[in-house]
Amino acid sequence: MTAHVTVVGSLNMDLVARAPRIPRPGETIIGGEFRNVPGGKGANQAIAAARLGATVSMVGRVGRDTFAGPLLDNLDADGIDHTFVVQDPEAATGVALIVVDDGGENSIVVASGANMRLSPADVDGAEAAIAGADALLLQLEIPLETVIRAAKIARARAVKIILNPAPARSLPAELLSLVDVLIPNESETALLTGLPVGDQAEAKTAAAALQDSGVGTVILTLGERGAMLATEGKTELFPAFDVTPVDTTAAGDAFVGGFAVALAEGRTLSEAVRWGNGAGGLAATKLGAQPSLPARRDLERLLATGGNR
Repeated sequence: MTAHVTVVGSLNMDLVARAPRIPRPGETIIGGEFRNVPGGKGANQAIAAARLGATVSMVGRVGRDTFAGPLLDNLDADGIDHTFVVQDPEAATGVALIVVDDGGENSIVVASGANMRLSPADVDGAEAAIAGADALLLQLEIPLETVIRAAKIARARAVKIILNPAPARSLPAELLSLVDVLIPNESETALLTGLPVGDQAEAKTAAAALQDSGVGTVILTLGERGAMLATEGKTELFPAFDVTPVDTTAAGDAFVGGFAVALAEGRTLSEAVRWGNGAGGLAATKLGAQPSLPARRDLERLLATGGNR
């Protein structure tokens, strides 16, 4: 049976410019290619999961403007149910201003727009989509009260709850107590714990601190170093796959989507982390957010090679 993943989160139009490097404060530099690319962490993770074989439902808000139609069309193209994506007549669709440098690193500013009007009432209206899922994916580009409400609905129905705490912010104990799997990156981990994650020992200490806050399973995504899984008193580092990065914008979202699909299909946590690593690695090899998200056949081919660093 196909796994069902529901995503409660953001939809943005990404305005992406390439540049030789990220400009310093107050600096103007000449860039290269510019494109409008559908994005938003919620939509990215939804599409990542859909391309990897899951049935996906999206819960969110967009405006009634020139960006809304293409975002919904993009969900349609990957077979994602957007019945519960509300078109808000009073707010603009969210946008993200992204600069990608020649090394594939990026700098992002998000103007949230309609995303920040996604309410607990909207989530209550989508209860069937959450209750019927094998896994619920959450991020922090929507109001925190809405994230908590979605998690409570999922917990009441024994749906696995995966939180990607991005963009980074402090989290209330109420939310952390509801989460089954927390997936922060290095900067998010540092903000949540106040601890560095510069090497494996530091990452292990930070993961333990997050578990002490009430989350049973923590996965730290560590970029080219791979990902660290901490669960049931044990930690394990899973090396990254050997790829040449072009644009890392959606690598984290691809990781979360890949992990969620594997977990929803009943795979072990270790297998799910490898799925996440593989999906994230493949996404980093192409430009743009959603256009870079890999198909299942490509991920399965990479996993079969065992081509880790």
